[in-house]
Parts: sequence; structure tokens; C-alpha cells
Amino acid sequence: MDMTIFDFLMGNMDRHHYETFEKFGNETFIIHLDNGRGFGKHSHDEMSILVPLTQCCRVRKSTHLRLQLLAKEEYKLSMLMAESLVRDRLSPILIQPHLDAMDRRLRQVLNVLSECIEKEGYSYVVEEDLQGHQGTDHAHTSARQR
Repeated sequence: MDMTIFDFLMGNMDRHHYETFEKFGNETFIIHLDNGRGFGKHSHDEMSILVPLTQCCRVRKSTHLRLQLLAKEEYKLSMLMAESLVRDRLSPILIQPHLDAMDRRLRQVLNVLSECIEKEGYSYVVEEDLQGHQGTDHAHTSARQR
């Protein structure tokens, strides 16, 4: 679901499959390759990218909390993205309409999750992945633990 949300936020309609890094056996993780179609049309939100989320209605709690945080004015996704890209040698990487599109799409993701929670209940939709991991760097937590 994280990859589905990631693709929707950047408008990547070209995800055919995903790759995993399996060097360490079961301690594998998804690699986001081939994002070439991302950030194409800032004025169009391709809702079909969200079909896995709307059909399955499942998300990790850590993802849900992060999305909610990025929707707040003080941690606005577009602002954080612009700030992270400002020193890039190829600046500007993204124009303002692309950044605005990310905020708009984030609201749509949160609306989908809200509808799922209303229909299925919070405990079904939001999978607990933070219990016992307080203060853990989730980027280094195995996929099975997430």
C-alpha cells in the first residue's frame, strides 16, 4: 500500500511490478524503481493508481500517522519537498504546480482512508506496526516487522 500511495502522490501511472532486495533472505524490502512517469501531469489525478488502496482498505499505522502529519499546515508535504530540493544542483526539480498537486493528492488519499475506516472500522483498516517499536528507526526495520 505504501508504494500505491507513493505512486499516487507523484502521479506515477507506470508501475507494472515491484522489485525486492533479497540479499538477506527473508529480511527483504521493496525497492522503488522506474519512477520515470512520476510528476508528469500536475493537473490530473489518476484515481486508478489508488485502486489497491480502495479495494483492500489496509494501511500501516506508521504510514497513516505520517500522512496525517504531512497534511498539517506546519508539516505540509509540498513545503517539505520544496525545502528538500532547494539545494539540488538541478533546481528547480519540481515546479509549484507539482508540489501543490502532491498536497491535493495527499488529501485524496486521506479521504479514501477515512471512507475505509468509516466502512470497515479503524482496527481493520489501520494495521498496528508501532507496538514495541517506540523510538525505532522504521527505515531499518524489516518488512515482516512492518
